[in-house]
Amino acid sequence: MIGTRALKTLEFDKVRAQVATYCTSSLGNHAISELVPKTEFDQVKALLDEMDEGLSILRIKANVPLGGIFDIRPHAKRAQIGGMLSPQELMEISSTIRASRIFREFIEDIEEEGDIQIPHFSQKKSEIPILTGLQHEINSCIDDNAAVMDSASSELRSIRQQLRAQEGRVREKLASLTRGSNASKMLSDSIVTIRNDRFVLPVKQEYRSHYGGIVHDQSASGQTLYIEPEAVVQANNEIHRLKAKEKVEIQKILIHLSALVQEVAHELFGLVRLLGEIDAILAKAKYGQANKCTMPVMNNDGYIKLTKARHPLLPIESAVANDIEFGSDITAIVITGPNTGGKTVTLKTVGLCTLMAQAGIPVPALDGSELAVFTQLFADIGDEQSIEQSLSTFSSHMVNIVEILKEFDDQSLVLFDELGAGTDPQEGAALAISILDEVHGRGARVMATTHYPELKAYGYNRPGVVNASVEFNVETLSPTYKLLIGVPGRSNAFEISTRLGLPENIIENAKAYTGTDRHEVDAMIASLEESRRKAEADAERSHHLMVEAETLQKDLDEKLREYEETKEELVKRAKEKARKLVEEAKREAEEVIDELHKMQINANKAIKEHEIIDARKRLEEAAPKENRVLKKQRQVNARAVKLQKGDEVKVISYGQKGTLIEQVSDHQWVVQLGILKMKIDTSDLEYVKPEKTKETVNVSAVRNRDSNVKLELDLRGERYEDAMVRTEKYLDDAMLSNYPRVSIIHGKGTGALRQGIQALLKRHRGVKSYRFGEAGEGGYGVTVVELK
Repeated sequence: MIGTRALKTLEFDKVRAQVATYCTSSLGNHAISELVPKTEFDQVKALLDEMDEGLSILRIKANVPLGGIFDIRPHAKRAQIGGMLSPQELMEISSTIRASRIFREFIEDIEEEGDIQIPHFSQKKSEIPILTGLQHEINSCIDDNAAVMDSASSELRSIRQQLRAQEGRVREKLASLTRGSNASKMLSDSIVTIRNDRFVLPVKQEYRSHYGGIVHDQSASGQTLYIEPEAVVQANNEIHRLKAKEKVEIQKILIHLSALVQEVAHELFGLVRLLGEIDAILAKAKYGQANKCTMPVMNNDGYIKLTKARHPLLPIESAVANDIEFGSDITAIVITGPNTGGKTVTLKTVGLCTLMAQAGIPVPALDGSELAVFTQLFADIGDEQSIEQSLSTFSSHMVNIVEILKEFDDQSLVLFDELGAGTDPQEGAALAISILDEVHGRGARVMATTHYPELKAYGYNRPGVVNASVEFNVETLSPTYKLLIGVPGRSNAFEISTRLGLPENIIENAKAYTGTDRHEVDAMIASLEESRRKAEADAERSHHLMVEAETLQKDLDEKLREYEETKEELVKRAKEKARKLVEEAKREAEEVIDELHKMQINANKAIKEHEIIDARKRLEEAAPKENRVLKKQRQVNARAVKLQKGDEVKVISYGQKGTLIEQVSDHQWVVQLGILKMKIDTSDLEYVKPEKTKETVNVSAVRNRDSNVKLELDLRGERYEDAMVRTEKYLDDAMLSNYPRVSIIHGKGTGALRQGIQALLKRHRGVKSYRFGEAGEGGYGVTVVELK
């Protein structure tokens, strides 16, 4: 188990608080507040898989129905020991059972669709107890406003009927008094009011004796007395008696319902636990979506690889993303450099991402990141000065480090911030090296920060250890917070002082005191940084060129593919067109010959056989050819565009006049040439004379948004069969109106109408998707439909 000290030091509670804001119920909030990182690989893997399933559900459904859930554990516990529950408590129990039923049906719908696999959610769904009977029993007695309904029992209905009748009689009696001849003079106001649960009249003080009866109250000025007249005292007493009787009957009903809750109290505890877990899982998924987090790959080998990782508690827009990799060949990283450079943020990023992953929370890094499951995580970070224990910063750090050295093992991640600080630099550096040797030597994964120059050479002298630093921009005199693996940090004190205006002679004298070795080390570090920057710039340019080349290659391949497809399609169309033209010409020729044969027979062989042969030849030669359409004839086509059915035209290639019968396409007409009907290209036609203009009317049967179709359909109170018919017709009308989205109001009720409506939506050809309404749209009483 991860120690509470590490959780507090790394501020894991703040991450939990951020995740909790995405919960939809107090149950989810409670589950997140108790969330701690797991240390067993299988448990961690299961937590992340659950969260990943939640992400998948949110991607395809956007909204998960978890409204109406209450923490009903106190209610169930009180019922368990024989207590009587209030109508409000019973209503909350009913609402929670109903929410669990809706969620169960929601998961069943996803399983039926089969778009994603959700084994963990399916398992939780199967564990949800079915308590529909209790829900219906409560709903038959308690309404949505937590009031006991008349239908709760026949006795209660009878009592309330008597009560309403009695109250009506009293009101009528008092109302008659307010309408009396002297009422306006003796009453402060002509109304019937209530004081001490008794119907009274507001009587002016001087006319108190006129009405008799009992004074129940008076105004602040004392000028108005609220009197129960003698005439209604007995009637009011009867109302009180009926109300007492009503109260007794309500208690009987509540005791009966509480006994039913008592019988299933154990199942209710399990239901609350499951709903809290489900809400917490979905909250993690929503947190991941909102903060651009991903699910890391987990291993049991101590290997960490974070790609573009950000500190979880820093704003996305300002946090600097870093690549961090160690735990395989390299098991220790020593980050050197000046203060305020971002070294501590790097430690916390690694520590927090590890804790988040082991708690099933997605981490703020790119896809492909990998983290290890550690049995223990230790963090010595920050100013640990203890005034209460009279310990200095160094002493307090040492107390913490001693505890770490007692407990860590080769399955631990250890984070040291400013190791050895707060004491003599030489002794502090020596202690830091010795502590690192001990932790690294026993196989733990360790990250440490320090500003001691002696540790810059540590990574070069120890196998499995690498130096790192946080980049500092000398030009702007500020850190870039970018982690540089393999490059030790340097102080930059001389460069900073020069830019701030310190005299050159003072800086040169200071350099003389630092020694040759120091100059050589700084020169080496500067050279490494320059080489790294050049390599990164070259790599960036190469990457851009490669991306551009790949994009260009894809574009060329796509254009070539489109060209080949277009060419094949055009050739295919041309061949098909030619074939049809030939077949049509032959068919029409045969028709002409048949006509001529008939004419020959009817004309007593007046037409000779050679004339028929000549006609066939002429028809074969009359087949339309592109080279016969002269430039002048193509110019006529500009006028032919406006040709209409019934116009008289001249077929240029035949030199014959004819009449337009019908337009086959934009470029072809059927023309009546004597007894022949032929398909002729528009370019081969010449307009002869206008025919009588025939007015054409274009009728559009397609409705537009000016129609009276509303954006919502209210089915509350409708019979089931009528509602189905209305819904189907409404969807057709909405599609004709080109609506992208409509709402169907079916209410909450028993859920039968909602289920029927959503079953119809699932099979309707025009429905793209549907969901329950948001809180501001009507919740589960409304289904929002996306139309195709």
